[in-house]
Amino acid sequence: MSAGRRELLFAATAGLAVADMYFAQPLLVTLAAEFGLTPSVTGLVVAVTQVGCAVGLLFVAPLGDLVDRRRLVLVMTLATALALVVVGTAGHPLVLLAGLAAIGLLSVVAQVLVAFGAALAGPDRRGRAVGIVTSGVVVGILLARAVSGVVADLAGWRAVYLAAAGATVLLAVALRRSPADPPSPGGPGYPGLLRSTAALFATEPVFRNRALLTMLLFASFSLLWSGVALPLSAPPWSLSHTAIGAFGLVAAAGAVAAAGAGRLADRGLGQWTTGVALVLLTASWLPLGFAVESLWALALGALVLDFAVQAVHVTSQSTVLAVRPTAGTSLIGAYMACYSVGSGLGALGASAVHAVAGWTGVSATGAAVSGAALLFWAVTTARKPLAFARLRE
Repeated sequence: MSAGRRELLFAATAGLAVADMYFAQPLLVTLAAEFGLTPSVTGLVVAVTQVGCAVGLLFVAPLGDLVDRRRLVLVMTLATALALVVVGTAGHPLVLLAGLAAIGLLSVVAQVLVAFGAALAGPDRRGRAVGIVTSGVVVGILLARAVSGVVADLAGWRAVYLAAAGATVLLAVALRRSPADPPSPGGPGYPGLLRSTAALFATEPVFRNRALLTMLLFASFSLLWSGVALPLSAPPWSLSHTAIGAFGLVAAAGAVAAAGAGRLADRGLGQWTTGVALVLLTASWLPLGFAVESLWALALGALVLDFAVQAVHVTSQSTVLAVRPTAGTSLIGAYMACYSVGSGLGALGASAVHAVAGWTGVSATGAAVSGAALLFWAVTTARKPLAFARLRE
């Protein structure tokens, strides 16, 4: 299998694994009605998945530095298919939430694939490989809404998860052709790896800054995509699942356009790319604030927001992997745990703020969080000129 085909397969697998967590977003109103969830806690459907993801990132992803990554990916992919079947056949809210938590836990196969792809690519192609696989992740998140909406309108929400289970099994079969990637001998072992990963927050300022920046970045991202289904499902729009999910297609174009951020990171322009993207992220909430009045404003804002999120996310992962290349999966896992915390807080915040202050309150909160991310980046990079900032500064 050529490097290009392998990276595309990894991107597709990682994208579907993460998409599984976001299928519920355009279905929140339907799921709340079927399982008796009140409007103020509908965000729990997304948040419980993010909690599972955070646990997986901290305790499952490090296994990628201890065992053959190909074998680990195959086991996790097949287990994901089983979890999808549990959700698709759930008859009780606790079963639904347990299945969603398992999907979140197993979704960290995406981070294993990012590190796996970077390791196979080598240092000269690392940023490009990370960009391709990460693009699959972000596009998967965005297309999840469109696919979920269409399938739910045609065959019901359960068909979304059952169809995803079938696709996951097919990808597992294709992954068997990927090369083995045994860990380097003489590693610290699982307990030692967990301790060294936790110590990164204290000992590695580059890692710490990027992880905290990611938490703010994906809180903003989740405020949009967990919150927008609520006003779009209500009058005056009263949109269907398909129509709500279709906005993910618009935003996916922005995510794909930002895939080149990995190449800029390889050229040493990671900080410059980050700064420009964070300005765009903050500005995107201006048109998003008018989403209730104009679907065109929503489409424009979503396009810019997802472009900015993808650009920062690719750059951050490339930066983090350079900190300690021999422990790539553990680094990405710890980094993405902050992503998961931010996404979960954003999902809970979206439903809670919308219940009190409507979409205006959600968009104001999103703008504030994005502005905080921009300010944090500016403060932590103020000592070096942007034009000459390097990834390992």
